[in-house]
Amino acid sequence: MKQKPVTIKEIAKRLNVSVSTISRALHDHPSIGLGMRQQVQKLAKELKYEPNQAAISFKQGKTCTIGVILPNLREEFFSIAINGIEDVATKNNYTVLIGQSHDDTEREKLIADTMRKHRIDGLIVSLAKNTVSYEHFDQLKEQGTPIVFFDRVPNTPDSYTVSCNLRNSSEKLVDWLVNKGFKLIGFIKGPDTLLPSQERLDGYFEGLKKNNLPVNSSFVVQTDLGQKKTQEAMRQLLSLQERPEAVIAFNDYVALEAIKSTRNEGLKINKDIFFVSYANLPVTNYLDEPPIASVEQFPYQQAEKATDILFQLIDAKEGKDNIERKVVLESKIIVNREVLTREVKV
Repeated sequence: MKQKPVTIKEIAKRLNVSVSTISRALHDHPSIGLGMRQQVQKLAKELKYEPNQAAISFKQGKTCTIGVILPNLREEFFSIAINGIEDVATKNNYTVLIGQSHDDTEREKLIADTMRKHRIDGLIVSLAKNTVSYEHFDQLKEQGTPIVFFDRVPNTPDSYTVSCNLRNSSEKLVDWLVNKGFKLIGFIKGPDTLLPSQERLDGYFEGLKKNNLPVNSSFVVQTDLGQKKTQEAMRQLLSLQERPEAVIAFNDYVALEAIKSTRNEGLKINKDIFFVSYANLPVTNYLDEPPIASVEQFPYQQAEKATDILFQLIDAKEGKDNIERKVVLESKIIVNREVLTREVKV
């Protein structure tokens, strides 16, 4: 039979003192004599007493819990990000509740509502790919729960967001490819519903313009980030009479699927056609034919900063004007030098 947790009342009864005396003694309050404090704490230890966190949270008006909604922890980007969130939460003595939307807006809504019912103190979100309306977060805001978005963020002026400068990254990728002798550059964009998709594409166009290269609409194809659509997108590029020499893919996962499709067509990767992408995931280090370059988006740092802002919002007792609302980190192009030196023909 499961033993019931020991309460302060039981300790008070055994020592024949008031509950308030026990409570103060357990917290080393100076109004309680040293002898009584030691006696109370010794008995509490013997009885394996643990504070009732729910009661403490109710009294403080806090649950000491934050929620996190991510698209999918199978993606290395988000598994790295959760480490940043948990590290900051642990330093603040907070627990983290994690929910995965699996890129499904309806599931994202259900998780947000569940988080609300659990009375979390704050929420961190990276949006599902098809989320275009944010009403499901309004109820949380209405009950005073702060929300910070990172990476996949809404394009709304009042939201607290942390992201990378992807437009500038795309422009730099085009610069880098042109500098290596590429002029025919394809682009696999992501879903229109994702703000980062448009940011990447805008940077691509800016890069072409900057390098006096024409915009070829047939060189821009789209994926929903799924396997099938990515394969179809890559086949579109490969079917062109004059196909791209290099392709910028939405992220490393899209690049890997595109590489697989290209190989299936009998072409040699990083010889007949080259790939660059975004995210710079560690898993690509174990591939024989990885993208020759990838944009580092710093998932740990993004998530860490988002969590830091969230705790500032949680702790803010008055105005929040001094808390950063829009944080944009500068990304960095990481070159696979071994592949570049061995394969690229300038």
